[in-house]
Amino acid sequence: MTREGALLVMAGVAVAVLALLAWAWVRRTRRDARYTAPVGELPDGAVETGVFPGLYVATTRHGQPLERLAIRGLGFRSRVDVTVTSAGIALDLPGQPRIALTRDRLVDAAQATVAIDRVVERDGLTRISWRIDDDTVVDTYIRPQDASARSLADAIRPLISTGSDA
Repeated sequence: MTREGALLVMAGVAVAVLALLAWAWVRRTRRDARYTAPVGELPDGAVETGVFPGLYVATTRHGQPLERLAIRGLGFRSRVDVTVTSAGIALDLPGQPRIALTRDRLVDAAQATVAIDRVVERDGLTRISWRIDDDTVVDTYIRPQDASARSLADAIRPLISTGSDA
């Protein structure tokens, strides 16, 4: 085979792989189209208790850190500012509307080590579990920049309602 022939074969393989990746992402976005992130502002009168800049890693199915969800606004890694308030938390990702997770949506806040495309030191990620709809809980992973993952989880944990709070 000539060099030109080998180059054409490699280019064809590369195009086929890229087409396969695009097809897989389109299927994933169709699968997850029923989910929508709660866009908007937190209720009036919410008192800000902290802002944590960091890296938004992924949102996955609850308990499945390797199963990314393609939710509009939460599909790709990005910088994020997590604002913790008395009424819930807000996720501010560049170029996206504010995502407001009110107290009634929050299920858990803990530390994690692994998410879909990120492995960090032990407990280096904050995992925020929240209800995306009445039946579905998802996990959002944040890598805080100026604070520890534990301090972000500790700031969120008091907002989580227990059965006796309702």
